[in-house]
Amino acid sequence: MAGYTTTNPATGQTDHEFSALDDDGIQNVLRRTDSAFPAWRATPSSERAAALERTADLYSARAPQLAELIATEMGKPLRQGLEEVELAASIYRWYAVHGPDLLADEQIDPQGAQESLVQTAPIGPLVGVMPWNYPYYQVARFVAPNLMAGNTIVLKHAGICAASSAVMAEMLHEAGVPQDAYINAYASHDQLADMIADPRIRGVSLTGSEKAGAAVAENAGAHLKKSVLELGGSDPLIVLEDADVDAVAREVAAARLSNAGQACNSPKRIIVPEAMKDRFLAIVVEEFEGATVGDPRSEDVAVGPLSSVGARDGVVEQVDRAVSQGAILHTGGSALEGEGAFMRPAVLTGVTKEIDAYEEEIFGPVAVIHTYTTIEDAIALANDVSFGLSGSMWGRDLEDAQAVADRLEVGMAYVNEHGTTLPGLPFGGVKRSGFGRELGRWGMGEFVNVRLRRTSAA
Repeated sequence: MAGYTTTNPATGQTDHEFSALDDDGIQNVLRRTDSAFPAWRATPSSERAAALERTADLYSARAPQLAELIATEMGKPLRQGLEEVELAASIYRWYAVHGPDLLADEQIDPQGAQESLVQTAPIGPLVGVMPWNYPYYQVARFVAPNLMAGNTIVLKHAGICAASSAVMAEMLHEAGVPQDAYINAYASHDQLADMIADPRIRGVSLTGSEKAGAAVAENAGAHLKKSVLELGGSDPLIVLEDADVDAVAREVAAARLSNAGQACNSPKRIIVPEAMKDRFLAIVVEEFEGATVGDPRSEDVAVGPLSSVGARDGVVEQVDRAVSQGAILHTGGSALEGEGAFMRPAVLTGVTKEIDAYEEEIFGPVAVIHTYTTIEDAIALANDVSFGLSGSMWGRDLEDAQAVADRLEVGMAYVNEHGTTLPGLPFGGVKRSGFGRELGRWGMGEFVNVRLRRTSAA
């Protein structure tokens, strides 16, 4: 049967092939994760925390190797890969420090009884379905809180991340997580559906596309399983009239080029005052044209390849379609000649509601710049899509910026920063960007049994 293949997107060369599980293998995975749950949940929280702390240490110690791996696996420039590794390490470490307290029993008002006690208990084996764009970080934000809570995990990573997913499993096991408490499974989409339906699996978390999220949520709902979905985004970034236009334009360009634009919470719709448009546009175009595109293992490269030639061609097609529908292309937008999944970063304006790119997510190095004349117009434009992951305001008057931020229909609103993700902050969206939260105490609360034990006098 078909396996997992890792192809270097900078060269187009296949590096490794991994054998996928057959159906008997899937059943074995389900037996193992189910059998491991009683012992793992009974492991003292301090010991589970210690395993997470050791995991964090391994990430930090192996950071260069891990960054190199995803550079060749999905094309992330080395410096950005190192930053991702350290972010993943910080998540494991945060839950190692705070996890035991988050799981502690809570005495509440007894309300007529001798005692009312709220306990936090794991619910059982979980399935995690993770994407390729942040291979370590997105696994960490699901795995760390749920291993800390005492759940066992079956992790199905993206097909192109077979090598990094294997290394993550090795590090967790080396750190002291039992082999069967965390299982890396090379499963197909059909096998994933069967695992979610299996009564031994108690919940599923997916980070990915709307289509994948809808399929997983339907399957989970049909079998009365809890699900958490982190899906797409088309995040607005509003530049206020008192902002430092040069500084914000350069910040926007760097954010939009990071990870070759392949981030759900990247600022994909940039909304600037009409009077600032020419200056802002000129700077973004200059930054895009000056960014070095090339081998992600080179230190001077700012923009690596997209994850695959197919992904690159899809983004190029979106740009071409936008132009054919009336948008204005100021730079880039075409595939680079030669091997690999490279494209020239693109800047678009004139994207009106009649153009597909107004609503759809562009998952690549493309900046779409809109203008506004009143702040009411800017807010209406920011909210006029079906996504609601995050958004940001940029300006010197913090009270004004906060007032605008409070009107965004998003799960995360930022003032003078965009897309910040830290272990103790909640992460998640609304509308078609999904539901549920990850990270912080909120990530610990999704797949647990908040259990009441009430005692009255005999």
